This record gives sequence, structure tokens and C-alpha cells, in this order.
Amino acid sequence: MTRLDADPTETVDAPASCDGPRALLLTAREVPLGGVRGMQVHRALPQRELPMVGAWCFLDRFGPQVTTMRVEPHPHIGLQTVTWPFAGETRHRDTIGSDVVIKRGQLNIMTSGAGIAHSEYSMGDEPTVTDALQLWVALPESRRHGGPDFERHTDLPVVDLGDGAAAVVVVGELAGIHSPATMYTPIVGAEVFIPAGARVRIPLNPAWEHALVGVDGAPLVHAGDEESVTLGDHDLLYLGLAREVIEIEAPTDVTVFVLGGEPFESDIVMWWNFVGRSHEEIVAARDEWEADSPRFGHVVTHGDERIPAPPLPTVRLTKRRRRL
Repeated sequence: MTRLDADPTETVDAPASCDGPRALLLTAREVPLGGVRGMQVHRALPQRELPMVGAWCFLDRFGPQVTTMRVEPHPHIGLQTVTWPFAGETRHRDTIGSDVVIKRGQLNIMTSGAGIAHSEYSMGDEPTVTDALQLWVALPESRRHGGPDFERHTDLPVVDLGDGAAAVVVVGELAGIHSPATMYTPIVGAEVFIPAGARVRIPLNPAWEHALVGVDGAPLVHAGDEESVTLGDHDLLYLGLAREVIEIEAPTDVTVFVLGGEPFESDIVMWWNFVGRSHEEIVAARDEWEADSPRFGHVVTHGDERIPAPPLPTVRLTKRRRRL
């Protein structure tokens, strides 16, 4: 999803990861997206204290709400968009010919490479229930200059965690189980359901950093020697590095989303819908979008409608450092 609200001066960088486990609870901020007919989203990443978790650099939850989503064609560079719906159906169209409808249990993943554009519409003309996660993954140097791509996966693997709990491996790998989605850095994104009364242990890769995102319910997270933490909807609990397991207790039925991955290879500059490595790279991408450059192509079945880029700041884009 485009960052229609974006502060034009906002940039983020990939920080050096902490050297051990942490238990830092961060609250998502509510962001009105006026360009989507007043949609409200909760943004868990980037945080001023935590710009990235592994290669994950952006996380919005839009919903649950009754709305009509109309996100017109807009550009991306240097990232993958990962769309994971909880309710409602969304039509995705892009500049490489994709025109699909995604619903609960299905994964859309779009790789921008050097440049792509897409649109996102809820189905039908009337307001409908909409709820989903929209995440971005920064592409490494080896892939970010390549061509665009799009994948849709309707059959994702499940890890049995015992006591009726299960994890859908959306992207990457969890407990030795791999998603079919094509990723370019070592990573995990998984939806975990835990029934009321259960207490389960989720295996983690100790070489990666991880975070938990609250989706539904109020799970109690037992983070080792640290004080136990209640994870509310939209909260993000950063877990740091060097954890082999995280234990979660469910007083009611709960759902959480696990984010994690190898600490990212380099600093990034992130502005509007672009992930790059320098001020100049971002400026060039914006100029080409505004000039209707062939770099981004034309979104199928659309006319001239498109989202204009916001003005650039009057100062050089700078990187935001991790403050943990």
C-alpha cells in the first residue's frame, strides 16, 4: 500500500542489530490515509526507535473497518510488498500484467526491483469490511536493480505447534518449514493462532532478530528472564537477537504475526514508496515517476489516473538511526 500520508522528510536506515535478546514493546501509530477515502491504518514499522526487523522495513494494518479502498496506481523501487488479508477481498493490478483478487489465506507478493507500479481496490462499489497486513521487505543489493515480478500463493505450509496452535508460514522459514514465496534474504513472516488456554513455544532462529505483532486477542508473551508482556492488537514486541524460542500464553483465542530475519546487509533510505541507498537515488526515482517514465510502466486496465509524488523536502534526505 502506498504511504499517502508520508512525511516527505522521513527517511529510515537499517540499523546495526542489538547483540542479544530484548523485550521492547512498541505501539503502532494511527495514520489517516486521506487518499483512500479516510481509511485508518495502524503503522507498526518503521518506528523512530526501530526502523527495521531483519529486512522488514514497513508494516501497516488497515482495518478492521468498513470502507471502500481505492488506491490508484503508484510506484515502488527497491522492495517487495507482502499483502496478507484477514477479511475482505482486494483487487491487485500492476504494470507487468497482473490482475488478481486476493482473499483470506492467500498471499500476494510483488517484487519491484528497479521499478514497478500497482493499484489496490476493494471489490464492489459499496463499503465493505476490510482488514489486512501490508508489509514491505527491503531488497538486497543483488536483487534491487533487477526486473519486477509478482507471485500469488493460495496454498501455504502450516507448522503444528501443539495444543491446537498452528503457524501459517507466509514467507521464509519457520521450524524448518518453508513458504513457496520467493524471498531474497533469510527471513520469516508467519501468522500464529493459539486457542484459549494453550501455552506454546515457537522456535526461532537465534542468528536472526525477531518481533511479534498483535493481531487479535491479548496474548501473554513470556520472554525469558524479562517480565512477561501482554501484547495488544497493533502492538509490536521487539525480541532482539539470540533467541531460540518464544513462549506465548493465550487467555482467549489469539492471533499474532511473527516477523524476523537476518540483520539487513546495509543502510537504506526510505521515502514515500521508495527504498534506496542514497538521496540521489530517491530523487531520480521521484523525477521519473512524475515524468511518466517507462521505468514504472502502465498499470493494466487503468487510464491516466495515478498518485502524484509528494514534494521533496528542502533539505537532503538523511537516515534515521536505531535508538534502542
